[in-house]
Amino acid sequence: MSDQASPRCSFIVAGDPGQRTGGYRYDAFIVDGLRERGWKVEVMGLAGRFPVPDELAWEAFDRALTDLPDDSLVVIDGLAMGGLPDVIQTHAGRLRIIALVHHPLADESDIGSVQRMLFLRSEAEALAAVATVVTTSAFTARRLQDFGVASSRISVVVPGVQAAPVAVGGHHPLRMLCVATITPRKGHEVLVAALQRLEKLDWECVCVGSLLRDPLHAQRIARQIQDAGLADRMRLYGEMADVELAGAYAAADCFVLASRYEGYGMVITEALARGLPVVCTRGGALAETLPPEAGLLVAVDDVDALADALRRMIEEPALRKRLRDGARKARDGLRDWADAAAEFARVLDSV
Repeated sequence: MSDQASPRCSFIVAGDPGQRTGGYRYDAFIVDGLRERGWKVEVMGLAGRFPVPDELAWEAFDRALTDLPDDSLVVIDGLAMGGLPDVIQTHAGRLRIIALVHHPLADESDIGSVQRMLFLRSEAEALAAVATVVTTSAFTARRLQDFGVASSRISVVVPGVQAAPVAVGGHHPLRMLCVATITPRKGHEVLVAALQRLEKLDWECVCVGSLLRDPLHAQRIARQIQDAGLADRMRLYGEMADVELAGAYAAADCFVLASRYEGYGMVITEALARGLPVVCTRGGALAETLPPEAGLLVAVDDVDALADALRRMIEEPALRKRLRDGARKARDGLRDWADAAAEFARVLDSV
């Protein structure tokens, strides 16, 4: 296919496109998949502060849209657009804008009531101005109707997953893996408190995720682990490269996530792709992402329930085997990123 005939679009994200959170990784996988399908995709990372934008962010966003030719197709990540509806409104008449919403900014757990109300208003205004909206889960699609977005304007493109070998498991002590950026929404303090109650049992917990997005919070979690006497059994490794992360999954016996809210929860399907049984909360979309036969669900912020679920995972090998078998069955039904990109391409073609 010649460059002249290739379909084109732009992706705009907040900050460095190479960040390794679930949302940025989703965007990157979709971009790679579109390119493999012959699309010419330009990815732009915006300078400035997001999601509560500063003047630099406003200028960078406006300049990025101003530089696009009329009738350009542009996908804008919700983290970049949610706080800047006026910029969207200025350019919506001449550009074909698709909002990509992983979860509403207003649903973040560590913002105050005033900022939450501001996001509710600004996100609703921004979403009203775009041509169409893509979300990563049916849960988020339903949630966006609370922002005045009609279901007919929303397309759900569920994440894919990379093929991976099944984790062998069977270690002693039991090896738990948690993959989550160390920020308040991810609930690490609840996980530490739950594991402290299991200090007499045999287990290890590896926590993978950036320590730099909220350094003060990461320091609080590290101090909590130290004070709980768990420093030799629960370790914060920070971000890992793909090869290292694959090794962490391969070495695990089960996966745990204490998150207060997820718009989808890609790490859950990544754990299932390795055949790992899961313990996680019902936060946001997680109850829909985790098949019931593959794991145990607990209420958000319920230390007792999380400790009990993890105790069962450690002490009941029959339960662990049943959930592992369920995870391996679920693994067979996971779709890959090529399928997700193909679905995303169909949305782009319709705009």
